[in-house]
Amino acid sequence: MRDDVENACAPMWRQEYRRQADKYGLNLKRVSALILEKTEIMRLTLADVLRNLGINDIRATSDPGYAFEMFTERPADLVFSDWSPGLDGIAFLYALRQHPDTPMPYAPVIMVTANTEPRHVIAARDSGMTEYVAKPFTARRIYYRIWEAVARQRRFVRNATFFGPDRRRRNLPPRGPDRRVTVY
Repeated sequence: MRDDVENACAPMWRQEYRRQADKYGLNLKRVSALILEKTEIMRLTLADVLRNLGINDIRATSDPGYAFEMFTERPADLVFSDWSPGLDGIAFLYALRQHPDTPMPYAPVIMVTANTEPRHVIAARDSGMTEYVAKPFTARRIYYRIWEAVARQRRFVRNATFFGPDRRRRNLPPRGPDRRVTVY
C-alpha cells in the first residue's frame, strides 16, 4: 500500500518541483549533496527526496569524522547535517567552517534535526548553519530550504566568535558599532 501512495504522489510532486524550478531557475541536476544523518531510515528518506529534486550525486553517512573526510576529499555543493543525541552536528558544522583542512568553508549547510527548541535553533545559527529544517520534514520544505540556501545566498561574516552566513535575513543597519568583517 505504501508504494502505491508514494508512486501516486511522485508525479504530482515532480510536476510541482518543475514549476518551482522554472519559476526560480533552480536546476539541481549538477548539484552534489552530502548527508550526515544518524538513522538509516532518515538518510534513505532524505536521499530519496533529493533524488526526486534532481540531485543524483549523493553521499551519506552516520559518522561525522567520515563525513568530514568525504567532504575534504570531494566537497559537496550542499551539506545536510543531523544534530541529535549521539551525533554532534554542531561539531561537524564547526569543523566544516573552521578547520584548516576544509576545502570549502562557504558550503551551504542545512541542519535537519528534531531539536526545535529556540535555544537549539539559536545554537545552530550561531555555529554557522545556513538553513534549518525541523523533523519530520516534507519534500517541499527541503526544496524551499535548498532554494533559500542557493538562490538567496547571504554574505559570509567573520569576527572573533563567528564565521558563517550573515545571521540577519533583513538588511537593517547595526544598532551599535559594526563589528562584522564581511568575507564573501
